[in-house]
Order: sequence, then C-alpha cells, then structure tokens
Amino acid sequence: MFPDLIKIGDFTIHTYGVMVALGMVASYLVAIYLGKREGIPTSKIENLFIIAIVSGVIGARVFYVVEHSERFNSLFDIIAVWQGGLDWFGGLIFGIIGVLIGLKIYKIPLLKAGDIAGVSIAIGHAIGRIGCTCAGCCYGKPVPENSPFKDFAITFPDHPHSIAPSGIPLYPTQPAEAIGNFLIFVVLFLLYRKKKFDGQIFALYLILYGVERFLLEFWRGVTPPLPIGLNWNQIVSLSMVVVGVLIYLFRMKQTQNETV
Repeated sequence: MFPDLIKIGDFTIHTYGVMVALGMVASYLVAIYLGKREGIPTSKIENLFIIAIVSGVIGARVFYVVEHSERFNSLFDIIAVWQGGLDWFGGLIFGIIGVLIGLKIYKIPLLKAGDIAGVSIAIGHAIGRIGCTCAGCCYGKPVPENSPFKDFAITFPDHPHSIAPSGIPLYPTQPAEAIGNFLIFVVLFLLYRKKKFDGQIFALYLILYGVERFLLEFWRGVTPPLPIGLNWNQIVSLSMVVVGVLIYLFRMKQTQNETV
C-alpha cells in the first residue's frame, strides 16, 4: 500500500526494508530477554542471532527468486531485498540450518534455543508482514464480487515498487498473517513463564503457525497448487504441525517419566 516510506529525489527508503529491520530488532530484543531467563550468555545469543539472520535472509531470497524467476532480470534485482520479496519457508529452513551449526559451536541446548526462537520468530515475522502489506508481496487472490470478505479486500495502487497486481480487490493475506503472528507471539510469550519442559514453546509455535499458514494459503495468490490440490507451502505447513505435535508428545512423556 505504501511501498516508499521516504522519497527525496532519487533517494528512496522502502517501507518493506524498514519493517523487516524493525522485525529483526524486535526478535533480537525478545531473544536476549528470554536468553537471560534461560541462563544463556548474551554474547552467545547475539552470535546465534546474527547467524540466523544472515542464513535466513539468504535462504528466503534464494527461494523467492527460484519461485518467481520471471521477475528478475539482473543481479541487482536479485540482491535488492529491500524492495521486497522473501520466501518465509526458505528463510526458516536456511535459518534453522545456520542455527543448528551455531548451537553445535556454542554448545547451547537445542530445545532451550528452540523455545527462545519460537517466540522471537513470531514477533519478527508479524512486523515483517506489515512490510509485505506495504510492498504488495505475498498478496492474496482476487476477491469475488459476491464474497462476504469483499469489504476487507485490499486494492494496491499502480506503483513501480509494488509487487501485487494493481486495481484488483485482493484477499488481505498480509495483514491477516501479521495479526495471526502477533496473537501467536502473545500466547507463546505468556506461556513461556509457565512452560513445563524445554521444547514446549517451540512445538507450540510449529503447531500454531503451521495451522495459520495452511489456512491462509487458500487465500494467497502467489503459489500455484500441486496436482493433489494443495500447494507446496501447505505441505510444509502440515509438516510443521506434525513435527510440532510429535515434539510436544515426546517431551511431555519424557518429562513425566523423569518425575516418576
């Protein structure tokens, strides 16, 4: 909706880049706060955070470029992340790989780090989706005239820095996901103080976000469906839910056995 936050002559600050940066700052602050609660040195959390951000951004951009290769005509187009265009699952996969390497180096318990990451990712992702709304990426499908969601549709302007098709009422997938992620963050943050075992918060994040994203994909208009009727993102979302449930049940049973 507002792809350019500040424009002075040829100098432009893109709203997407600013919101992604703010999301990173929020994730960082939450990670530091929760890391202290877990007794993990701040320096190690900071290093892990840098590893996660760098590997995550690389993965998110690589996946997005591969999925939307027709939009990129030069090397500059590929690296211009600040103009919008990151694939969440690509960032998550690369970010996890990077963090796993970091956890091995700094000898930090995997499940404790996972709990911190679950809360931190949720708030950063929520703020980042506001940037998506401004840039027009991750846009929804056109809203039918007779749809009850017609009043909630978003119509993007014809702007050179807006990725979404202009002049067409679209499902508000970006703000809907932002709201959903904020709610997930609040739930996980409140539950963190009362968690019963390491890995509980991370498992709940996988379940909650997996369900949210699976449902939102029916509205999204950027990922074509597979022959089975679902798209790739929905397959990954369902996998997240399954992994989250398995982690939760396994750790709950393990904790119960330890207390017997």
